[in-house]
Amino acid sequence: MNDRLASMRRCHPDSIKASRIAGSLFWAVLIALSVAYIFFAPIKGWTVLPGWIGLGLFILALIWFTWIEPVLSYRMFGFKVTEEELELRSGWLWLSDTIVPMTRVQHVELERGPLLRRFGLAEVKVVTAAKTHVIKALESNEAEELKKQIGELAKVVDHDE
Repeated sequence: MNDRLASMRRCHPDSIKASRIAGSLFWAVLIALSVAYIFFAPIKGWTVLPGWIGLGLFILALIWFTWIEPVLSYRMFGFKVTEEELELRSGWLWLSDTIVPMTRVQHVELERGPLLRRFGLAEVKVVTAAKTHVIKALESNEAEELKKQIGELAKVVDHDE
């Protein structure tokens, strides 16, 4: 599987940084809530055990989802666009190989959240009747070109122009 993955286009390396920042913010909030529970539980007469369990689990999740998972996801994601199809490969535990025929594409979206904009990145979302397929964290210019390319190949009308 990795031989075919090597021949595919990849996401921008800054996607790892963006994913780490988003994960850090999310897990930091949950860790803060656990610490607050541990602090206020004795005052209210509650047991502190759930707070300590939550704190430990959230710290482990912070390490996993901010340091390990973004690198694995980056290494294992690739995509290829041809005239007939879009091929997506992803996953490191559950491997996914998806082929989307261009005739099934209903529309193509470009999304830039605040964190992606900070790194000059964007996501391309390819929508079919069954599912939305996401190509994460491409450079904004590359994402715009990919959106146009898939739109033209799928004969999707762009109403923005």
